[in-house]
Amino acid sequence: MRFRISLLFFLLGSLTFAQGLEVGPILRNFQLSPKPAQLKSTTNQIDSTFFYSPDTLSLPFFDEFSSDKFQKYEQDFSAPGITQQVFYQLLNPQTQQALAPNASFTDQGTFRRTFDVNSGTYTDSIFPTIAVKVGDFSAFPIVYGTLDLYPPYYIYDTIGIPDTPDTIWVQNPTYFQDQATIFFATLNDPGALWLDSYAYRNDRYAVNPRSLGVVTFDGLDANGYPYAIGTSITNTADYLHSKPLDLSPFTAADSLYFSFLVQPEGLGDVPESTDSLILEFYAKDLDQWIWVWSMAGDTVQPFQVVHLPILNAQFFKKGFQLRFRNYGALSGSLDHFHIDYVHLRTQSDVADTLFKDFAWVYPMNTLLKDYTSVPWDHYKNSSVNRMSDNVKVTIHNGSPNPENNSTAGSLFYSYNGSTVAGGGLLGSILSNGQLNYAPQTTYTSYHDMTPIPFNTNYTGDEQVFRVKGTISAQFPNLGMNDTTGFYQSFSNYYSYDDGSAEAAFGPTGTQARLAVQFDTYEADSLIGVAFHFVPSVIDVSSKLFLISVWSNENGHPDTLLYEDDVFFPRSPIYGDDRNIFVNYFFTDTQKVSVPTSFFIGWRQLDQERLNLGLDRNIDHSDKVQYSVDGGFTWYPSPFEGSAMIRPIFSTALDASLGIQEVAAVAPVWSCYPNPTSGVVNIELPSQFIGKTIQLLNMQGQVLMQTQDLSFNTYDLPSGVYFLNCLASNLAPLKLIIK
Repeated sequence: MRFRISLLFFLLGSLTFAQGLEVGPILRNFQLSPKPAQLKSTTNQIDSTFFYSPDTLSLPFFDEFSSDKFQKYEQDFSAPGITQQVFYQLLNPQTQQALAPNASFTDQGTFRRTFDVNSGTYTDSIFPTIAVKVGDFSAFPIVYGTLDLYPPYYIYDTIGIPDTPDTIWVQNPTYFQDQATIFFATLNDPGALWLDSYAYRNDRYAVNPRSLGVVTFDGLDANGYPYAIGTSITNTADYLHSKPLDLSPFTAADSLYFSFLVQPEGLGDVPESTDSLILEFYAKDLDQWIWVWSMAGDTVQPFQVVHLPILNAQFFKKGFQLRFRNYGALSGSLDHFHIDYVHLRTQSDVADTLFKDFAWVYPMNTLLKDYTSVPWDHYKNSSVNRMSDNVKVTIHNGSPNPENNSTAGSLFYSYNGSTVAGGGLLGSILSNGQLNYAPQTTYTSYHDMTPIPFNTNYTGDEQVFRVKGTISAQFPNLGMNDTTGFYQSFSNYYSYDDGSAEAAFGPTGTQARLAVQFDTYEADSLIGVAFHFVPSVIDVSSKLFLISVWSNENGHPDTLLYEDDVFFPRSPIYGDDRNIFVNYFFTDTQKVSVPTSFFIGWRQLDQERLNLGLDRNIDHSDKVQYSVDGGFTWYPSPFEGSAMIRPIFSTALDASLGIQEVAAVAPVWSCYPNPTSGVVNIELPSQFIGKTIQLLNMQGQVLMQTQDLSFNTYDLPSGVYFLNCLASNLAPLKLIIK
C-alpha cells in the first residue's frame, strides 16, 4: 500500500471502519539506535570515521534468523588492532606534503591596488595563481585534484604620501587547511554473516514462519527512520549485504545452490505490484552487481521457496557476495517483504528445497491469564490462581516425513539463574493428539500452567522471572531454534501487549475518545498511564489529548473517575528506541481510586489520529472501545490486536519514580525574564532536566515544545501563556509575552 502525500490518512489495506477508528503502518523502527548526530562540517564528513575491512567466509552460508548475525561495529578508538591515519585537505603538488595549518586560498581573483594621490588614479595587479592539491573530504577514499588558486587577501598601496600598504583579508575563504583522522579496523567475526542492518530482524512480523525469526524489508533505514518521510517517493530502500564469500575452490560441477524463503506483507503492509524484492550477486572481476531474481509485491501468502543454481564462472571467485534489496515507498514501515532460511551450499540439486527443521514458530508471550504483566503486589495478594491454562505454543515440523511425537519438550521458569518450577510439554498435546507430526506442518497447541504458579515468597517491589521453553525431534535437527524464552515481568502496571507494535491506530475527530477495559486482581489507586505512541504517516506529537479514566457500566465507559485539566493537556511523546512506553502521571500526582473493572484512555482535542501502538500478535480487541459523539455512544474496535496502553498503579515503586502525595511540597521551577519579548530561560530542578517543556496558549494549544532550557518567543503575539513540564509533578508557570 503506497502512502500518497495528498491523503489525509493512510489506512493499512482495507482496514477501515465507518465510525472513525483507523489503523495504519508504523513509520519508524525504534528497535534500532537513534540517527547519529551531524558531523562538525558538511565539507569534512570523514573526520573521526571508521572504515572496516570485512573478513571472508567459507561455505556453507546459512541463516534462519533465530538470532542476530548482523556484524556489530564497535567504534572504540583504543581497541586492539585499530590503526589510524591523518589526511590533510591542502597539499603541495610537488612535494605531496601538507601545507601550513593556517594556509587558505580563494578561487576568486585577488589583486594589489596601487593608488596615486597626485593623479587620482589607480592600477590593479592580479596576483599570480598558486597550484594547490585539494582533497575532497566528503567521502573516502579521498580524491585529490590540483587547482590554481589565489591568495586570500587584497593589498591597497597609496603613492604620494607617507603610508604603509594595507592588507584586507577575504572573509571565510573557500579553501583552508583541514585534517581528518580516519580509523581502520579488520573484522574477524565468522559468526556474523551480514555487513549491514538496514533490514530488520524480528520474531513478530511474519505470518506462520517456519521457525523463530525473519528479516523484514520496508521503508526504514538502519537507524529506524523513514528514508523520505512525508513523501510519495518510491525507490530502493533497505539493503542486506552478505560478507564476502570464497567461492574460488568451486565450479559449476560442484552443484552450488542458493535458496531462501520469502513472504510479502505478513502482519505488515501490502506491497503493491510495482514494488519488489530483488536478489543480486556480486561479480568481483567486473565490480558489478548482477540481477538474479526478483518478486513483485502481493498480498500475504504462505512462505515460498526460492531455489537458484549458481552456474556462471564469474561468481566462482574469492570475494563473491549476495545482497537483497527492496524497491518501495520510502516514507515509513511500508511495502513489507520477509525472508527466512537463507542457504548457500554445495552438492545440492534442483529438488533439494526442504529445510528439515523442527522448530518454534513464535516466541511465547506470558504464563499469566489475560495479561503479559501485572503489579507484583497484586499478584502476591491474589487469592485466585492467575496462571494461564492455555499457554499458546506454535511449532513446525519441517521434515519431509512424519515424525513420532514421543519426543516432546519442556517449559519452566527460573529466578536469578536458578530453575524454580516447570514441567513437560507433552508430545500428544503438541501434535494435537496425532501419533505423528505430519510432514511440513505447523501445529498450535495450548498448555495448562496453573500447576506451576510463580513463587510469591520473593521479597521486593518488583520481580522478573526467566521463562524458557524447549522442544525436540528425532531426526537431525537445527538446535538454534529449539529453544525460546522471555522475561515475565511483575512491576507496577497491567499490560495486554507483547511489547511489539505492528501497526498504529486510534479514532479520528475532535473530542473522539479511546478507552481500554482492565479487570484487575484487586481494587487499588492509579497514579498514571503508559502509552506507546508511534509516528505514522504524519507527525502528531503536537496534537492534544486529555487522559481519562472511566467506571465500567455494563461493559461500557461511564462515569469519569479522572480527567486532565483542559488547560493542561498532553501530547504524544515518541521514544528514541523501538516500543518505548512513556509514563504520563496524573495532574498534581493524584492517586485515583479505581474498582476492579474500569476503562482508561483519552479524550482528544484535535481531529487527527494519535497513532497508538497496536500489537497484532495478541488479540484483546474485545477490551477496546471508542466514541466519536462525545462519549454518548461507544463502539467496539474492529481491529484484531492489543492496544499498547498500560495503567500504572500506586506501589512501593512510587518513590523511585519520583511520585509524591498531593500534600507534599512540589519542586519549584521558574522562567526569566517574565514578562519577555524575546528569549525565555528556564530553571529546572536537576531531576527534571531533559524533560519536555511545552508552551501553551490560553486555549490549551501547544505552540512549541523543547527539551532545552531556553526558547525564543519573538514571533508570538502579546498575551498570557503557560509553561508545562511533561512527565513531572511541577506546577505550570504563567508567562507574559509583551
